[in-house]
Amino acid sequence: MLAPKTICEKRFGCNVSITEPGFSPVFAPIAPAPSGYPDGVQRSGRPTIKDVARAAGVSPTTVSHALNGKGVVRRETAERIERIASEIGYRPSAIARGLQSSRLGLLALVIRPFHSLDTFLPEGVDYFLRIAGAASLSAMERGYSMMLIDDPTRPGVPPSALAADAYIVTEPFENDPVLTMLSEQRIPFVTVGADPARRGLFHSIDESAGQQARTMMNHLSEAGARRMALVTGTDRNDWNLGSRQALIEWSEARGQKPLVLALPEAEGEQVGDRVIDHFFSGDPTDRPDAIFCLTGRHAAGVTDAAIRRGIRVPEDLLIAAGSGAMQNRTSKPTVTTLDLRPEQTAQIAVEAAVALAEGRPVAEPLTAPEATLEIRESTSRAPVHAP
Repeated sequence: MLAPKTICEKRFGCNVSITEPGFSPVFAPIAPAPSGYPDGVQRSGRPTIKDVARAAGVSPTTVSHALNGKGVVRRETAERIERIASEIGYRPSAIARGLQSSRLGLLALVIRPFHSLDTFLPEGVDYFLRIAGAASLSAMERGYSMMLIDDPTRPGVPPSALAADAYIVTEPFENDPVLTMLSEQRIPFVTVGADPARRGLFHSIDESAGQQARTMMNHLSEAGARRMALVTGTDRNDWNLGSRQALIEWSEARGQKPLVLALPEAEGEQVGDRVIDHFFSGDPTDRPDAIFCLTGRHAAGVTDAAIRRGIRVPEDLLIAAGSGAMQNRTSKPTVTTLDLRPEQTAQIAVEAAVALAEGRPVAEPLTAPEATLEIRESTSRAPVHAP
């Protein structure tokens, strides 16, 4: 177990310890007790351990021992110190307590795709809200708090970004610097999706990205697709790379040249015309009769562009998405998607993160739930009702 001072230096970049003279914890403001402040205690500001010591006529060390149950303090003295602390509204800092035990009861969620998006709230996309909300509630059920942070490796990151007991990192990139930093600093973490360059090196939840893609491609085949194209994002993460490999294998098994196009996820629906131009401007015999976009916003843009070009959906072209957006449920036609079930994935990730934070073994293997099809009009040549 690391000493308090080591934790301070490691997580917060400072050289003070809660045991050093002159340390004053930070306290949440509270209302004064009805009985008022004892003589000698300041009537403004936040009560400190020195205020309690002054009112009780003892040293700050004795107050600390009495309130933390450490050291040797007479029962009568400890009870008097507790009563006085309550009267003046003193509360020990949660951070200070955490540093004493080397644990704060705090988890952190790092959603790496945010790095590639134009906003933390992409229009119509609820995946990030679902996984963040489920992770927060799951953490609370286990007695932990959850904070959502951006990129803890970027310059100027606040010290709190490195204060968590364990981290959950979703969709890490190839040789992801966030994983490198956490590993080098020996901060526990679990990933949702593996680092493609370091598969098996860290605790990772297997998303089975290839299997997810095959689930959709099998559906498209059953719906009549004979020539299939895939549109991925540009991040080199397990989701994009695994799906790409699945499409390549599907095409090669049929003696076809794989049709794959990578476009930035941040461009959302704006990619529609580019996708149609790319796949429909060449040899007519090589044009796809199905386009599978990994992101729902890409699929929405492709659907709109195809219809504007006179390509009927689904009669001429099947379109589907590997992750849904609101646009896919409200467009005409509605678009078939996969539900990746992020709530269940979040619960698995939190359970693993809590185990790591508490020094317990993680139950391997970690596997994400199987994605489910949400079949809509874009892949149904017979009318269906959107779910």
